[in-house]
Amino acid sequence: MTLPTRSLLLLALATAACNGASDDSTTPDSPNANGQQLTGNKNKSYTKTVYPIVLAHGLFGFDKVFGLEYFYDVPPDLESGGAKVYLTQVSAENSTEIRGEQLLKQVERIAAMSGGKVNLIGHSQGGMDARYVMGVRPDLIASLTTVGSPHKGADFADFVLANTTPGGFTATLLATFGNAIGELIDLTTGEPQDINAALGTLSAPGAAALIKKYPAGVPTTACGEGAPTNGAIPLYSWTGTSKLTNPLDLGDVFLGLASLVYTGDNDGLVGQCSAHFGKVLRDSYDMNHLDEVNGLIGLTSFFETDPIAVYRAHANRLATAGL
Repeated sequence: MTLPTRSLLLLALATAACNGASDDSTTPDSPNANGQQLTGNKNKSYTKTVYPIVLAHGLFGFDKVFGLEYFYDVPPDLESGGAKVYLTQVSAENSTEIRGEQLLKQVERIAAMSGGKVNLIGHSQGGMDARYVMGVRPDLIASLTTVGSPHKGADFADFVLANTTPGGFTATLLATFGNAIGELIDLTTGEPQDINAALGTLSAPGAAALIKKYPAGVPTTACGEGAPTNGAIPLYSWTGTSKLTNPLDLGDVFLGLASLVYTGDNDGLVGQCSAHFGKVLRDSYDMNHLDEVNGLIGLTSFFETDPIAVYRAHANRLATAGL
């Protein structure tokens, strides 16, 4: 689950937008919700996958607004090694099934242009959305990878729901403020926002309901690995287990506070075991929930592998596997 910290940054950036900055997601060389391809150096082949890589954002996420990328600097790096990369944009906040349907439409368009399949990578709730897409249209998926996704629920969502009374003042305030942030993020897309539906789908009961419908890849034990494939579709995951990784990153403060509601290792918003899906490549990176997408603007740990390098290595893994 990606938190409001990233969204609050957008509010600050809005001032810059009024002075000339703008959402360039509709320019010819930029990605958008319609699956525009990013430009890049096609002469190298380290990350040149057979099928395009499609990135799906999490809660309060976006493709690219005010010049800020959700997967910060990841797409151009992968493109420089030969990959075709597409960003997607779904409701910043809504249930996984609604967001999943939005993602499915974009995957269908991209797949139709690019060999019929995609390598789908989802961060946080984006990984759950990706599972929905695979469950509905497995024929479109060459591989599915989730990063820091709360497949068995996020304790923080349970905490928020447990401390708000349906129809009460706190629930109304949460809905008003949360939906307003979502509408700001999705200003150019007009997608529906529903913070309560988002929290519901990210809670333990909501995650369990999704598993019942789309169980592929989710471990059947508390902290094991899931099946490494769904039919012929390879399944992968990785996550971090740190909270405070860079003193310059204001997002670390929120993640540190949010982590207090967790009892086990976590990245500030998602528990280590909840993030397990398919073949677990690693579940102990010195990364927090924002670091997993190289945010906030690349302010990550000085003592851990660059998050971009992790995506690059995974793209090479997919390319080597003929995907």
